[in-house]
Amino acid sequence: MKPTLLVLAAGMGSRYGGLKQMDGLGPSGETIIDYSIYDAVKAGFGRVVYIVREYFLKDMEAHVREKYAGVKCPDGTPLEFAFVTQELDKIPAGFTLNPERQKPWGTAHAVLMAADVINTPFVVINGDDFYGKESFRIAGEWCQAHANTKGEFGIIGFEVDNTLSESGGVSRGICSYDANRKLTNVVEHHNVLFEEDGKLRGDNSVTGERVELQPKDLCSMNMWCFTPDYFEASKGIFVDFLKANITELKKEFYIPFVVDNLIKKGEATCEVLSTPDRWFGVTFKEDRPSVVAKFEQLVADGVYPSPLYK
Repeated sequence: MKPTLLVLAAGMGSRYGGLKQMDGLGPSGETIIDYSIYDAVKAGFGRVVYIVREYFLKDMEAHVREKYAGVKCPDGTPLEFAFVTQELDKIPAGFTLNPERQKPWGTAHAVLMAADVINTPFVVINGDDFYGKESFRIAGEWCQAHANTKGEFGIIGFEVDNTLSESGGVSRGICSYDANRKLTNVVEHHNVLFEEDGKLRGDNSVTGERVELQPKDLCSMNMWCFTPDYFEASKGIFVDFLKANITELKKEFYIPFVVDNLIKKGEATCEVLSTPDRWFGVTFKEDRPSVVAKFEQLVADGVYPSPLYK
């Protein structure tokens, strides 16, 4: 069994000013997704599924198939690819889309788009986030161990101080878990940063209070491990979500909402897996120089070859 990597790449990049998914940030023009796929293949993944928007599907597919034409898995078989699209009108029958809505339905809706093309354990990542080699090794091992299970999911938790920005405060979902490392909830905290007194703090989105956080607290960077039964469970929750929000213009259907719903109903558990890797990514154009410098350093340190693909 080879796990599948599901890449969320449908973001339009409006804040970034272009398609982040195709921006060359490595020393030889590599994209962030290139590094993720490189690490995933090394970790035993055999298939990559892209979630994209219809308007750049052809360009993205041509770009990907050309770039990875010679990439093989450790057993010598070619790396497989599939592409699916996320659009606002891809919703269950019986619902009428608000014609004024423009905002996408969110990450959990994007994952649902791949229900017909994935039948193995799979890992969800953002296309514009760098997660690191160890993160993919940990995720790959989780998938291998859960080839025949149901209702057991996982989340790769990053230490908060390994995800902070040099540009200012960030929003982070802090993970809480029990003695068995089973996720109990993820609470969003805004404006997370080290303050002048050296303490790490953030604004708790539930209580509204500014609270102290521990640098080694684990947070979600949207790297999830699922088995295929996730799709069916998520479909029912999406129907309920639409019943309550079909006329809304901005409400989104997020992965943590689905996982939290299943945990509270006792239909699933989610293991919190800790990674030592440092996360980084691009949201705004201003982030680009820092990310370019980080990839240059990783190459200089011998972590990655350059070019990444021959």
